[in-house]
Amino acid sequence: QVQLEESGGGSVQAGGSLRLSCATSGLTYTSRCMGWFRQAPGKQRETVASTSSTSGWTYYADSVKGRFTLSQDNAANTLSLQMNGLQPEDTAMYYCAAYPRVPAIGCSPERADFRDWGQGTQVTVSS
Repeated sequence: QVQLEESGGGSVQAGGSLRLSCATSGLTYTSRCMGWFRQAPGKQRETVASTSSTSGWTYYADSVKGRFTLSQDNAANTLSLQMNGLQPEDTAMYYCAAYPRVPAIGCSPERADFRDWGQGTQVTVSS
């Protein structure tokens, strides 16, 4: 059974930090594209950051560049997102997702490409 489980969400004041983690299990593909997405009330789900498990490729949305950092532990099957300098506009439900990486194509930050999703963890930033 494919499972992606997010943790680490919470409530912080503006300028604070949180570290989100995504633990994966049951994924049948070892070469994978993984990412973090977020969805605020009344808005579409958007890509926050995405990475490849094998090529070193990484993507960050402009809104989080310089503040958020991805890291992954392939041995432990976890993907983490360090979020610094949080702002009220970062308030959203954050989701982890993954899909198989095709070597000839690589990874994409596009939400539609991701097929396996976690249930999400809430991040709330107050001013």
